[in-house]
Amino acid sequence: MTRIAFLGTPEAALPTLHALVGRYDVPLVVTQPDRPGGRGRALSPPPLKSEAARLGIEVTQPESSEALVQALESAGGLDLAVVVAFGRILTPAALAVPAGGMLNVHFSLLPRWRGAAPVARAIMAGDEMSGVTIIRLDEGLDTGPVLTAQAVDIGSDEVAGELTTRLAGLGARLLSDILPSYLSGDLEPVPQSEEGMTYAAKIEPGERSIRVAGASRAEIDRVRALSPEPGAVLVIDEVAHQVLRARRHPTAPEPGTWAGVVGIPVVGLADGGVELVELLPPGKRPMSGEAWLRGRRKSTGSVA
Repeated sequence: MTRIAFLGTPEAALPTLHALVGRYDVPLVVTQPDRPGGRGRALSPPPLKSEAARLGIEVTQPESSEALVQALESAGGLDLAVVVAFGRILTPAALAVPAGGMLNVHFSLLPRWRGAAPVARAIMAGDEMSGVTIIRLDEGLDTGPVLTAQAVDIGSDEVAGELTTRLAGLGARLLSDILPSYLSGDLEPVPQSEEGMTYAAKIEPGERSIRVAGASRAEIDRVRALSPEPGAVLVIDEVAHQVLRARRHPTAPEPGTWAGVVGIPVVGLADGGVELVELLPPGKRPMSGEAWLRGRRKSTGSVA
């Protein structure tokens, strides 16, 4: 049976892992080290680690590129490796370990949005289309030759978490469809075009802040791109809140203020009003804008 190592970290990697298990021998899962998380900042395992353990697959969490190469070599006789949102650039030494190379399930239509945050960048840029591209990894950043790709429309109100879930399922299906032909040598990847290339840099902390002086469409797209994590931030009455969903509203409070409008919180931006559909106040759970407003002692205030 074909032996395939799997490299990934977040929940979005799980559909592809599930697509491989049972059809192929998956002797090793490689994921990132446990990281602090939650209110207590206790170490939390990546979703892929927990699922691999449930499936009875050996898991390794190398801290260095050298340790990663050693882990792959120790697995012995790998025919292929599959990578989904692993979160680390792979060295030539690692790429050379599996006999058939490494295939990457990437959540964009390459060469648009090469890099770490393709889904967030697509939504933040106002793209109406995204997709999945499966490439054979080379030494560049998402520059490898293409095996297949499929486009999807981005919903006008769709947030990054929802789009990622859709693309994760699509990527698993695409990989399942093309893997037999690739392993038999009947499917040859074709060089990737450079035309239309854009870079999906990781989200920086300063990009999370909603610009009260900004255009409503751009700031709504910011909210969509960062939901549910890490979340766009709006300071309401001097308290930072995460805004998880927002949409335009016909009522336009003065820029830099918020107001309750028929039981709905609406923020005034430079070119109009934006409804706060879902928020995450500090120390609480996500709640609707209506629920948040019911808990306020006043119906107007400031935002920044």
